[in-house]
Amino acid sequence: MLGGSFWIAFFRNLISAGLMLAFFLMLDRPRFSRKVTIWGYAIFGSTLITCYSLWYLYANDSFVQYAALSTLPVIGIFCSLMSGEVFYLSLYKMALAFYLFSVCTFCGVDVARWGFGGNLWVDILVRAICAAVILTFTWKKFRRQFLGGVDFLIEEMDAFSIVTLFVSVMLGAIMAYWPNLQGFSVFNMVRAFLILFMAGALQFIILHLYIHLGQEHYYQAEKELLEVNEQLLRRQMDLMQESQQEMARHRHDMRHHMLLIREYAQKGETKGLLAYLDQYEEEVENSGTKEICSNQAVNSILSAYAGKAANQKIHVKIEANLPQELSIRDTDWVAILANVFENAIHGCAASGKKEQEIWIHIAKKGHKVSIQCRNTSNGRVIFHKGLPQSETGGGIGVASILKTVARYHGEIDFSDQNGVFLVRILLNLPVG
Repeated sequence: MLGGSFWIAFFRNLISAGLMLAFFLMLDRPRFSRKVTIWGYAIFGSTLITCYSLWYLYANDSFVQYAALSTLPVIGIFCSLMSGEVFYLSLYKMALAFYLFSVCTFCGVDVARWGFGGNLWVDILVRAICAAVILTFTWKKFRRQFLGGVDFLIEEMDAFSIVTLFVSVMLGAIMAYWPNLQGFSVFNMVRAFLILFMAGALQFIILHLYIHLGQEHYYQAEKELLEVNEQLLRRQMDLMQESQQEMARHRHDMRHHMLLIREYAQKGETKGLLAYLDQYEEEVENSGTKEICSNQAVNSILSAYAGKAANQKIHVKIEANLPQELSIRDTDWVAILANVFENAIHGCAASGKKEQEIWIHIAKKGHKVSIQCRNTSNGRVIFHKGLPQSETGGGIGVASILKTVARYHGEIDFSDQNGVFLVRILLNLPVG
């Protein structure tokens, strides 16, 4: 700290607080509306700068010792309350903002002491230039990349990894305020800048690593969805071929039917003719493919997997009441219904019970779609954080369901009681 008047301290605090608040806000998805958020940040920032400047004026010694480090909890608590992100991600962003604030402080103080005899205005000018460069780079380059990968970060980073990153950032940033480095020397300056550079490079690399891991898992889930689509299409082709073969058989048998009908008519055996026609009508109805649901995508998925279940001697009961047009993508229906039905079939097979059953109920109520699926279970399903765990260690199907349900801001619940596994899903339809 190079000292100075109240206004010098005011400008320093303005740059520091402005950098931390602006950097956090650029990388944040706020909890409140834009207007409320901007006013909140403006009022808090003005109050903070004024209070810290008065602290500098009336208690200079304690300000020099504690002001910089105290900004982290003070600004961090406010930004976390304003943020719509999970807490540990807000913690990491605040640590990163504090790190950049430390870099600006080092640049301003050491450049002013190194070549300009500790000139106060040079300190302020260098800090302002550093803050402007950081915020410009963040807005034009880093912001879009960070917000585009923030969902991957949330999925990949847990509390432990965030704390680890937070500590590593703080170790680098705190070097700016380490007592042995307060005295100016070229050695101290070079050492501090190397530490800050290494800490920054480490964070940048780790950040990209987590984003890359999240993207890999996303592409893996997309790949599985494509495989499910392929299986569904193959099943649909098999059903079409079976239907065509059935139609060919009926055409082949038609000549024999006509001969027999003519024989009944010539002999005047009306009762025998009517009985034969009733039998033929029942045979035609049973051999045809029944429509399960008016929605074409849902009907195709349910028909395909109902046939798969029937081949495994599983009794299936489906109640699907949906309109033909619905604002849910066909690929999302595949991600939900195909995975739910597939898991139900596997659950029945793993139960080892003689009587196996799957019951599915789908209905639209207002702007919501309710999906329920019950299947026979062995009662030994393992849950972790409310989610069923695959015995083979997979679980990508459940992850695909969760991701798709989240896209419609829906809810999902799993339970396993009395030998019955139950999945309940509620989707919110887009309005407009």
